[in-house]
Parts: sequence; C-alpha cells; structure tokens
Amino acid sequence: MRIGNCSGFYGDRHSAMREMLTGGELDYLTGDYLAELTMLILARDRAKSPDRGYAKTFLTQLEECLGIALDRGVRIVANAGGLNPAGLADAVRALAQQLGLAVNVAHVEGDDLLPRAGELGFGNVLAANAYLGAWGIVDCLGSGADVVVTGRVTDASVIVGPAAAHFGWDRGDYDRLAGAVAAGHVIECGAQATGGNYAFFTEIPDLTHPGFPLAEINSDGSSVITKHPGTGGQVSVDTVTAQLLYEVSGARYANPDVTLRMDSITLSDDGPDRVRIDGVRGEPPPPTLKVSLNSIGGFRNSMTFVLTGLDIEAKAELVRTQLESALTVKPAELEWTLARTDHENADTEETASALLHCVVRDPDPANVGRQFSSAAVELALASYPGFTTTAPPGDGQVYGVFTAGYVDATEVPHVAVHADGTRTDIPPATETKELEPVAPFALPEPLPFGETQRVPLGRIAGARSGDKGGSANVGVWARSVDQWRWLAHTLTTDKLRELLPETADLTIHRYLLPNLRAVNFVIEGILGEGVAYQARFDPQAKGLGEWLRGRHIDIPEGLLE
Repeated sequence: MRIGNCSGFYGDRHSAMREMLTGGELDYLTGDYLAELTMLILARDRAKSPDRGYAKTFLTQLEECLGIALDRGVRIVANAGGLNPAGLADAVRALAQQLGLAVNVAHVEGDDLLPRAGELGFGNVLAANAYLGAWGIVDCLGSGADVVVTGRVTDASVIVGPAAAHFGWDRGDYDRLAGAVAAGHVIECGAQATGGNYAFFTEIPDLTHPGFPLAEINSDGSSVITKHPGTGGQVSVDTVTAQLLYEVSGARYANPDVTLRMDSITLSDDGPDRVRIDGVRGEPPPPTLKVSLNSIGGFRNSMTFVLTGLDIEAKAELVRTQLESALTVKPAELEWTLARTDHENADTEETASALLHCVVRDPDPANVGRQFSSAAVELALASYPGFTTTAPPGDGQVYGVFTAGYVDATEVPHVAVHADGTRTDIPPATETKELEPVAPFALPEPLPFGETQRVPLGRIAGARSGDKGGSANVGVWARSVDQWRWLAHTLTTDKLRELLPETADLTIHRYLLPNLRAVNFVIEGILGEGVAYQARFDPQAKGLGEWLRGRHIDIPEGLLE
C-alpha cells in the first residue's frame, strides 16, 4: 500500500495536497500539521473563540482536492484537528455539502487534558494534550471513513493507522508497527526526506521544487521510501538517514503503540529515488504517554544595537552599563548577547558591524514595554559612536513556554467518533515496557590516524538538528565505513563542547547508531523553555547541525579523498 504525505507543518506548501493526489498512485494521503509551537498558536486561537483551534489551511486544501481524492479512492488522514478535531470534522462535512460531495468524515479525540490539568498535576496551562497513538485512526478507517482528522497524535501515527488498518495488524505486531513508525518518521516532515534541509544539498538535482515523499509499506512492516515520478529533489540512503536522525534520542524511540528500536533499522538502495527500510524491530510501548504542555510565560521585548568598526567590546560594555542604569524597574530576566558578525578592514558597513542583542522578560508587561525600549532609544545621542538600532521602540509581547509532562496511559481517553456520531473507546495498551537505556554499543575498530588536515567537519559528515522542547538534538552521520570508524571515536561529548562552545556548561547525551553510521547528541536546556521562549537566535536549533559541520577539526587525509 502507498501512503503519501502532503504536509510537514502548519504552513507547508499549500499545493502539495493536489500535487500528491495527481502525481501518481496513492491509497492514503496524510498530513502532519502540528508541532510544539503550533499547539501554542492554536491554543491562543481557541482562547479567542471555542470554534477555532484547528489548522484552517487544511480546509482550503480540501476545497480544491476533496473531489480529486474521492474520484481516485484516496483516503485522507491528518492531525490538522489540533485542539478542536470535532470542529474540524464538522467544517469538513460542511465543505463537502457545499461542494455537493458525499463524504464519510470521522475524527479522533481524547488527547485534550486541559479540563483535568490541575487534577493531573500540570498546573495552570493554556493547553495540555497527550500524544495518542494510531488505533483510533484504525477504528475510523475500519468503519469506512474517507477522511479522518485527529488532535495531538504522534507524528508517525497518521501513517501507522492506515498501515495497520490496511493489513489488519494486531496490537502485538510490534515489528510491523515499528516498521510503520520508521516509515512514518521519514515521510511526516515532507520534503525533508527528498532533499530539503539536507547537508549535502548541492548534490540534489532540481531542488527548486522538491516532490513530497511517499512510503510503499508491505504487510511485514518493511517499506520503500520514494516520491512521484518526475518530481524534484531526490530520495537516497543519505536523505532518509538524515530524516531518521531528526528529533530523536537514543536506540529506543517511544510511541504510544510500540517502541521502535532505532538500532535495528537497515537502509539499502532500491533503485533511483527508492530506499528500502527493513530489519526493523519493535518492543511494547511505555506505560505512560507524553503530554504537550503550553502556557503563557509572561512578556518579552528586545532591542538590537548595531556596533560598527573599532572597539566593539568597549562599545558593547558602554551601552550595556548605560541601559541597565537607566531602567527604573529591572525586568525579571535580562539577557545580553554579542554576535561578532564584524570583519576587520571590511569593505561594506554591514560586514564591519556587530550586533548586540538585549532580551528582557517579565510577568508584568509594563516592565518590558516602553520603559525598556524607550530607555534604549534615549541613549541615541549619548552613547557609543555610530549608535543605531535595528527597530524603533515597541511594547512587550506575550511569549509561551513549552514543557513535557507524562501521564499513565490508562488516565487518557482515546475515542474514535464516526460520521453517524457513534463513539468507540480505544483501550490503552495492555502490554507495556518501561523505557530503559540500551547497553552501549562497542565502538568500531579505530582508524589509523596518519596525516591530517584541519578542515570543516562537514567535508565528510552530514548532520541534522532540531528542537525537543527546551533541548535540541544533533544527529551526525558518515557516508563510508572508514569515515564512521573515525567519527565514532573522535566526536565525543567533550569534542562537541569544544566545537560548540554554547554547550560547554550543558548536559549532553551521546548515542551511537551503528546501522546508520551515526552519532546522535541530545543537548539539554540549550533552548530554554521551548521555541516560543526564544532563548537563542535559532530558537528551534535547525541550524545547530550546520554550525557543527562548519567547525574545523583534524581529519585524516585519506578520508578526504
């Protein structure tokens, strides 16, 4: 069976749904619209009106594509319901009636734990959503649904559900389910599997408009990742490896229905733009479900000062002292960051300039509003030579905080709601297994060092990074056995701290994935309290891997040939 993906986030390419439906054969079309930040956005949307809280672009895509899907017999599964899957299901039915189409629409609910947040110990939050699994989707499809919309299910569940329904898998078919999780994890981020955000992007043909990926899933859980013929981008062992390393941790990747053993995955070339995933093993899921908790953290404001030419450090110290002295009420948090973007003897003013960022946060908007930004601007004629800022004074803006909670799976309702209004309760897993660390893998035989050159790590290694709440992961992989032998011994946590000084005082976990020739790092706390908190200029850590690849390190000359 062939499952295509048409969305990796809320705001992804609008035309992808039509492209996937018209570009080739599919049995199912899925879409992932949710992320930690998206849940906060939808929660604020719902707070304005209880009728909101879902991804509205899904409806506009369906307006031009629902008839095509029905004509081609393609069933659609998407988590675009966000915080209001029932509302989105009703909106899809209204749209179908408007278009004169007969559509069976079902939805999955139960993930919204906000009414019980206090009882469950989550405190005063704006949204609390448990990550549900695939069996509600299976029930909806088994009852004849053409369109299934969900709330906060795991990203891979929108792929696992159709696979399990199509092949009639049981809840104990862990290897098959884990295979579908692996395929789902590869395609759920859309064009990231076909060359988007790929370390060696210059090798990708026609990246102007990459096609979206699809998975050909077999009854045993193995799969082939590919894309429609004639579309841009590329599917290769490396593009699939990069996506497998995205936002994961160690050898065990927990989902509500199965724990995927990442160390069991085997990738092989299956022809042009075709990569086979097999050998996947699964274990019973953990007894708890992860809960996405979003709350309002307070108010924030910022000011960026441009420092040009000579004496950059002294200029930064002067304006810092002046501004902090001028603030009559000190904000709860005040952070300074000096970005040395300046170059000596620069031939343009921009390249001669550094950027000094000041960020303030406080529960009281008055403490980070005009009293802060006006105080900064009032220094314009009384501070360092060449004083200028990148924006005028402004009021503070609300910011969100993400935290992860956990709850026993038996405490979370999981309900399939069918087109006729009947409701099916989906029981939690009866067999569970606590997550435990995998015994450390034996390192490969060291590579004889020989002569080296000091060059960027990215000359031989790929990387992909992303956010995990307040933490970030950086997956690094090698493309040959010898490069892997060198990488596994060289890129230690101490070496990572040396290459990325921002991580020097943070807790770092290192995981080896030999089948993928990869080392994965999880860096705790580098993103503060989540993407909306904006602890650093790259708040989702999307560029962290590329920073690492750009750092210079001694590499054996034989590996550079």
